[in-house]
Amino acid sequence: MALINLKKEMAGENVTVEQMADFLHLHRNTVANKIDGVSKFTIDEAFKVQEHFFPKVGIAYLFADSGEQKAV
Repeated sequence: MALINLKKEMAGENVTVEQMADFLHLHRNTVANKIDGVSKFTIDEAFKVQEHFFPKVGIAYLFADSGEQKAV
């Protein structure tokens, strides 16, 4: 399932898939697939993304599947 909260936070902070891919040293399509739920972020990737791009947002909220939306 797509990571709706991550997409919302990316839009709000003007973080692009390309920026995230560069930061994680991954291909843009790989990161796009992870955001869209085709594949999953590793726990290390998730923590790096949260700490670097979204330090004010909880990791559980940020990476919740669209079926399990959680409050900030």
